[in-house]
Amino acid sequence: MTSELAAPAVRATAEPATRSDADPASRSAWRSRLLRVASVAAAVGLWQLLTVNNVRAAGLRFDTLPTVTEIVAEFGTQLHSDRYYLDIAQSLIRIVTGFGLAAVVGVIAGIGLGRSRLLADTFGPLAELVRPIPAIALVPVAILLFPSDESGIVFITFTASLFPVLVSTRHAVRALPTIWEDALRTLGASRLDVLTRVVFPGILPGVFGGLSVGVGVAWICLISAEMISGRLGVGYRTWQAYTIVDYPAVFVGMITIGVLGFATSGLVELAGRRITRWLPREVEA
Repeated sequence: MTSELAAPAVRATAEPATRSDADPASRSAWRSRLLRVASVAAAVGLWQLLTVNNVRAAGLRFDTLPTVTEIVAEFGTQLHSDRYYLDIAQSLIRIVTGFGLAAVVGVIAGIGLGRSRLLADTFGPLAELVRPIPAIALVPVAILLFPSDESGIVFITFTASLFPVLVSTRHAVRALPTIWEDALRTLGASRLDVLTRVVFPGILPGVFGGLSVGVGVAWICLISAEMISGRLGVGYRTWQAYTIVDYPAVFVGMITIGVLGFATSGLVELAGRRITRWLPREVEA
């Protein structure tokens, strides 16, 4: 009877503590969001102030750059144009194709190079020789190798994002504690069991780190390839605007590239958090 009477009292005292613990966390999250918005707003305001007043200082010429209002007006014009959305769709198709192939090939190759001495000795030196070459330097090879510009651009995007994924996966495999595999083998596990129960779950944090880096590099090289040999796409349209001295359109293209890159990187990081939710998380003070 005494314990039954004491239980509601314990719950009553615990609930306010839970709410009080949640309130600082909520306030901290809102403070962080407001700070991010304020930093972007401050940068935009400073840009408008410098360009409207035609400031020249420290060797920088802001009088030659378009103002924020001119960029916003051009953005409004482009948002009512079907060509704008066609360029975005074309760039997204290329990034999804090239980056998707790189993710699959990079993870498989990274696991192979990390676990097989034969594969590491056979293909490791070749990978290390090709890896330092900038993907954009492969444009002449892509033009000669592939019959269409579209295939060449996808190839460049694939190559750019392949090596961050491959290297991160290989390092993650080699960093796994061998005691995990030994413990599973003592229980009679097969090689496939080791891969599915130890290796693959254990390397997921490293894999998603490589994917996050890879998607950013993929966007850089995709835009460069579109500028050089594209027919459609955000990069091609941005370069075309530069050649006709339409600077507001150039900045609209740059902002579009930044938003697309930010969105795709966010999706990769979100997928990583969801898939690795079993990992312990740091608790913010």
